[in-house]
Amino acid sequence: MKYIYLAPEVELPEISYLEPFKAIVVVDSVVSSKWQAQVSSWLVDSGCRYMMAWGTDCSSWDDSVDFASLEAFNFQDTPEDRFVMTTWHSDDPLEEVFSYAKYSAQHPVLELKHLVIVHITQNGQRDFKEAYESA
Repeated sequence: MKYIYLAPEVELPEISYLEPFKAIVVVDSVVSSKWQAQVSSWLVDSGCRYMMAWGTDCSSWDDSVDFASLEAFNFQDTPEDRFVMTTWHSDDPLEEVFSYAKYSAQHPVLELKHLVIVHITQNGQRDFKEAYESA
């Protein structure tokens, strides 16, 4: 598991070395639609193939990553190994999202060995390792 703390509007780090991976986007802060689109494209371009959104306005993150995935292939057919699955979990406790990521989030044609937790917040870093491992 890799944890990435992102304060809203910051520059995005290099994570393509983890490709292909699944990501849980934990949204604790409201962000601009422009930056949300940048983060969504960054996830898709970096190799995210399964994105689970949780937190503030998480359904918009589902839509944003879907759009970035379509845009990456000029709204044409997406190769199976580049397809990005997306879910949002507005009514679930975060622990259930961790459990879902561990046991249910499967890509149809790829084995996703890495999990990235992208934590978007202005309130500083948080350790999710224990909560994830106990899920």
